[in-house]
Amino acid sequence: MDEEIIGFVIVWILAVISVSYCYYISSRIKAGVLRLISVVPVCAFFQVLPLFFSYLHLSSCIAVSLSCLASAKLVLFSFDQGSLFPLPSNIFRFICFTCLPIKAQQNPRPKIQIPKWLFPIKVAIFAMVLHMYDHQRYMSPVVLLVLYVLHLYLELDIALMLVKFFVFITLGCDLEPQANEPYLSTSLHDFWGRRWNLMVPAILRPAIFVPVRQFCRGRMSSDWATFLAALATFSASGVAHEVFFFALTFEMPTGEVTCFFVLHGVCTAAEVAVKRTAFVRRWRMSPVLSRLLTVGFVVVTSGWLLFPTLARSNMLERAANEVLLSIDYVKRTFYSFG
Repeated sequence: MDEEIIGFVIVWILAVISVSYCYYISSRIKAGVLRLISVVPVCAFFQVLPLFFSYLHLSSCIAVSLSCLASAKLVLFSFDQGSLFPLPSNIFRFICFTCLPIKAQQNPRPKIQIPKWLFPIKVAIFAMVLHMYDHQRYMSPVVLLVLYVLHLYLELDIALMLVKFFVFITLGCDLEPQANEPYLSTSLHDFWGRRWNLMVPAILRPAIFVPVRQFCRGRMSSDWATFLAALATFSASGVAHEVFFFALTFEMPTGEVTCFFVLHGVCTAAEVAVKRTAFVRRWRMSPVLSRLLTVGFVVVTSGWLLFPTLARSNMLERAANEVLLSIDYVKRTFYSFG
């Protein structure tokens, strides 16, 4: 594990150097194709970095932060779009906003008030989930699905909250929320657009959704243009997730993950279209019922198309074991200095 950690530190040093090049050199090139050409080598370099690690959390951290998000941000930056435009005031902010899953809050809006006691409760539940993997052979498929959902949500949510807290303390600036309690979603549009992993739609919207919708508007009705734009956005997200899982497991993609996102793209676009009809506008569904239907649909479709890919490669079980091993490693290291 020591070698992996040393390699992880070296990778981030190289990432900082690469992003510094983009700040000092690429930013001086006029926005457009020429600036894009200047950042392409950095994006290509970021794609191969996760392949050098066997430790799942280290490889997934690099894959998400650098291979996916940082590369997408730099591509948008090439055209003066995204979270790196306007150019951050100094190199440190540019590095943070490029390499970390954060975005500065540019348009002040009412802050999402999340109770402070919620975070320790999530940590406690996550600890329970990790230890439940020792008994998974005795669990029914339904209970196992709930375990997978809780693990995926809690680990991602806790990690993002810690990153946000660290950056807020370091930079002292307001950040866009990264998630907003997705289990309270009242619709698929609410889930994907306003509550779950908000850094991703913040990138996909200007990168894919808006250009596709503008391209299609001159050739078809506005509703169909929006539908195709949503479908293209979800399809791109599905393909990106397939590549992400392949980089972590080296198992050939089956297409299930892409089908999951395409299905949700179709259903989200259809949901938005149906809500515009006069009949639905007059009919109000109970928030409790709408939350149950939305979360239930996400969980069921995840168990059908998303989690089988994770289960075949034992990714979640490996992640749970790595967290427990990491805790033991920190304890041993701490006691060795005590």
